[in-house]
Amino acid sequence: MTTDSTRTDAEMWDDRYRESDRIWSGNPNVALVREVEGLKPGRALDLGCGEGADAVWLARWGWQVTATDISRVALERAAVHAAEADVAGRIDWQWHDLGASFPEGEYDLVSAQFLHSMGDLPREDILRRAAAAVAPGGVLLVVGHSGFPAWEENPHPEVVFPTPDEVLASLELPEAEWEVLLSEEHQRTQNDPEGRPTTRTDNTLKIRRTTGP
Repeated sequence: MTTDSTRTDAEMWDDRYRESDRIWSGNPNVALVREVEGLKPGRALDLGCGEGADAVWLARWGWQVTATDISRVALERAAVHAAEADVAGRIDWQWHDLGASFPEGEYDLVSAQFLHSMGDLPREDILRRAAAAVAPGGVLLVVGHSGFPAWEENPHPEVVFPTPDEVLASLELPEAEWEVLLSEEHQRTQNDPEGRPTTRTDNTLKIRRTTGP
């Protein structure tokens, strides 16, 4: 996860997306679907939305979505995806470098799916702002990797992937105002660069704000 110091993170991610017509599968993240299906639709914030699969899925299920990413290339693709799915009117696409700016408002769901970066990312600060954006009764859902995929053999030893309990501790939340709904690691199948299926471990933290700040 190193980067050319002459490029901004936004330029780096734009270049990454320009490498192919589609980077991700176009399907919503499995953990998002599993943890959100039982929630009453309201206002949702999708942090690091990429090409928009999660935001489109949320909109189809009745959520009014604010979706943000650092890559304008990704946001342009996401907007096309939303238009093709006939949910463009339910999604507000916003460009943000989340380390410097953050969407305004309160949300019934704030989702951060695999908010990792090849560049400098103040992840803990961003997730604290994410928690602050959750409305009373709303949910913060943070899904991340527990390590590098097996075929990479930890090429960047300086990069640390926190456990869900470590993510929770880093949020520094008043216990009386929040309820932990889920904090666990789970495995999923991911194909390696040669298309061979491998097992990868991810983790999920799902918490609900019980009262206002």
